[in-house]
Amino acid sequence: MQRITCPERDDWRTTADETGFDFHTIDGERYWDERAYYAFTLDEIEHQIEAPSGEIDAMCLELVACAIGDEDYLRRLKIPESFWPLISDSWYRDEASLYGRLDLSFDGRGPAKLLEYNADTPTSIFEAAVFQWTWLEQAIGRRIIPEHADQFNSIHEHLIEAWKKLGEARYLHLAGTTESSEDAGTLAYLEDTARQAGLATTLIDIEDIGWRDDGSFVDPDDRGIELAFKLYPWEWMFHDAFGRRLAQAPTRWIEPPWKAILSNKGILPLLWEMFPDHPNLLPAFFEDDPKVSPKSIQAVSSAWSILDMVNRGRADDKAVGRQITLGSGGCWLRLTQEQYTKLLSRGRGDN
Repeated sequence: MQRITCPERDDWRTTADETGFDFHTIDGERYWDERAYYAFTLDEIEHQIEAPSGEIDAMCLELVACAIGDEDYLRRLKIPESFWPLISDSWYRDEASLYGRLDLSFDGRGPAKLLEYNADTPTSIFEAAVFQWTWLEQAIGRRIIPEHADQFNSIHEHLIEAWKKLGEARYLHLAGTTESSEDAGTLAYLEDTARQAGLATTLIDIEDIGWRDDGSFVDPDDRGIELAFKLYPWEWMFHDAFGRRLAQAPTRWIEPPWKAILSNKGILPLLWEMFPDHPNLLPAFFEDDPKVSPKSIQAVSSAWSILDMVNRGRADDKAVGRQITLGSGGCWLRLTQEQYTKLLSRGRGDN
């Protein structure tokens, strides 16, 4: 694996706007960054990323099966008890998932490690499926990258095939927080793939969903919602006003309720308990785990607080020789210059 710097297309913003990628810049900062790309070998893709991803997915499904069969798991994940039947019923009905996003750490030298699983409301799908391919074609044409370069994904084609199986000729509603340009763009792209699969669709804001006296959900035109893709977390739905109506409504949700287990960050310590020392997992623990010292908890909490402040642009920094001391309010991290640069890049949303 190599990270290779390269010139960006001088018209990439115009190209992004023309393709519907209007959230390429957020709050004045670039969200899309093509000033570098990663080059992989086919072996790295197939055996060091794809294969571990499949294994991680299998472990996650095994965890769901355990959680459905053991209520202690659901308690540890802090999932409201009133929704346990909704979750288990969707699992036993084998309600299918459309997609999820595994966030991995991979340096080409060691095994890929799971950082988190965005199992319920993953974004970045349009960028990976469409705009990355547009960049590839234009970058080859402009000799920015080698002409034999290829993209190692077929997300777009797989989405269309998945919709054909999930849709079953039913009318599809897509809902989310449409005032967010990123969410609206993601929903618009998924709607396009569903239409290419032959489904009739309507895109609405999640706030516009209503219900009838018979318990069914409806759109603003009073059309019943039979099949719905939601770019809206289950954990929020559980606490919204219509959350108590979820169990009685006939709506088939994508992602299904059992994904509420995998979207919970608590799966990381549970996976580590089930598969200790697995090469694709990082050690993870609940804060009340007796094996974790109070100092470790404080250090992790402080680190996350500082990372959050970096993302919000509210952290202070001091240069000390070849190191940077970063923090605020008495919480500090000492980083190398390289670590600091990467951290700031992450805080700006750079790729």
